[in-house]
Formats: sequence, structure tokens, C-alpha cells
Amino acid sequence: MRKIIYGFIIFFLLVAVIVFVVNRKEDSDLEKITVAEVAHTIFYAPQYVADSLGYFEEEGLDVEIILASGADKVTSAVLSGDVEIGFCGSEATIYVYNGGYEDYLVNFAGLTKRDGSFIVSRKSIDNFTLNDLIGKQIIAGRVGGMPVMTFEWALKEAGIDPKVDVNVDTSVAFSAMSGSFIGGNGDFVNLFEPQALELEQAGYGYVVASLGELGGVVPYTAYNAKKSYIEENPDIIEKFTRAIQKGLDYVHNHTKEEVAHAIEDYFPDTKYEDLVIIVDRYMNNDSWFTTTKIEKDDFDHIQNIIINSGELTEKVPYEKLVDTSFSS
Repeated sequence: MRKIIYGFIIFFLLVAVIVFVVNRKEDSDLEKITVAEVAHTIFYAPQYVADSLGYFEEEGLDVEIILASGADKVTSAVLSGDVEIGFCGSEATIYVYNGGYEDYLVNFAGLTKRDGSFIVSRKSIDNFTLNDLIGKQIIAGRVGGMPVMTFEWALKEAGIDPKVDVNVDTSVAFSAMSGSFIGGNGDFVNLFEPQALELEQAGYGYVVASLGELGGVVPYTAYNAKKSYIEENPDIIEKFTRAIQKGLDYVHNHTKEEVAHAIEDYFPDTKYEDLVIIVDRYMNNDSWFTTTKIEKDDFDHIQNIIINSGELTEKVPYEKLVDTSFSS
């Protein structure tokens, strides 16, 4: 009897070893690439859906997503070759191009179609309009970043001079904006999720408007790679883009509860119920493209916003900085 038991144990151990070896072989067949994301936020839900549901693996890719806080850090990582793909605001690729880089960065797939931040007020305001900001201090983000530039563009569209009529505070680092507001700085703050909801739930503020709705459609966050990498690895770029498209298809064809469930492991510090609320906010704001293709009109609009801010004097060629050949 003991010999039979030992025989079963050895058999199951052999099966386990075989399964392990097969899985290792399957993993080794995947093309490994690294993506540097500019922030870790529920705003990027389609990306995490693609990773969570195995869409990258279906395309033969082993994708590692790392955080490189700030578009400047993302572009540096891509330009240096530390990562293959960058994920940040498309404005960063414009700055790189104007910096004279021969092997500049090219946007090949869009994800978010508008600003993902919300205007949070220290006091409850019924029927909020941008005129409620006149004479107030707003913690808005870093100079040259899309949240600030989108915010200032929206103010000007409403007839408000951001240099005269309001105090746009750009002195606070992106990661410290919520804490600064909690500490008593500012009358308003522009925050991404889940920070905006956390402030509401803690009683420190009230979400009064979506900056995305005010700013219009732009390739707000997009995937980029060095021009040479795209030319040398079109199959990888195509596979990656297909996986992201599957992520976009999922969020547009599933409920907020299903999307929240698919990405909850990526936000362990956020309760599932809060994830549902935040996903619903982004859904209601029409935050995500339906296709990865970056249209010229949208790219022109983001350049108009940057020109309005004084960070750009003339538009760069769409054909050089956007590659649509991988999008459906």
C-alpha cells in the first residue's frame, strides 16, 4: 500500500514538473516588452483590462508596465532605450521633436480622448461654472503639462484670463497636489481619480466639474516609441495596438461593474465599490477612444491648446509624429 502511495506522489510530481516546463516554454515564446506609464490611474482602465484579460499574451507579447511619474521621465526612458514603449500625453512627443532629436518619438495608438481630471472645490457649489473660479486660487499642476494647459484653454474659452482673473498655482508637484489641498492650500484643485473621490469621501472637497468635458477631444494619453523602433519592429507595434484595441472594445461593451472587476487587482488600495463609481465617472465623460487611431483634427486641437499656453509657437507635422498604419 505504501508503495502505491509513493507511486502516486511521484506521478503527480512528474506531472507538476511537466506542466511547469511547458508553461516556461510558452512564456519564453512571448516577446518581452516594457511600457513606461506616466501615472497609475483608473483613467487608464482599458490598458489594465488588456493586461488583466490576457490580450497581450493572445498577441504573443509579455508586457511589463512600469511607472515613470511625469511625461519627461517617460520620454527619457524611451529615448534611452530603457523601455520600448512610452505611455503619456502626446504633447511630450512634440517637445521631443522640437528638441531636435533625429530618432524622435512617434505616437502610434491613442487611449484617452480627453483630460481625466476633475475640478474639486473646497466648498459645495450648486450649478458651478468657470466664473466661480474668478479671484480664487487653483492648484492646477506643473507648467507645460496637459492638465494646466487644458485648464487655461478652457478658462480662455469662457472669457476668463488665467493670468489676471484667477490664481493658477503651478508650484505644487503632481503627486503632492491632493495633500497640499488637504493641508489648506488653494480654493480648488484639479485631480485625477481616485484622489478626487477620496477627497470627497473624507469631507475635504466636492467634485464640481470635469476638466475633460471642458477641454474637448484630444489624444490626451497615447502610446509612443522611437521612430527607429517602430520601423524595425512593426509586428510588435501592430500586436500591441491590437491588444489595446481589445481593451478599448471591452470598456465600451461592458458594464462599469465588469470593468471595475477586471482592473481591481491593479488598485488594491481602492475599494471595489469606489472603483465602480470612478469607472462610471469616466464612462459618463466619454473618456476613451473607440479606436486607437489618432485623427489629425484631434492632434491639431491638442497643438492649439499648447500654442494657447505659450509652450509652442507653431504646429509640428501630424504625419511625422502620428503613425496610423497600425490602427483599425
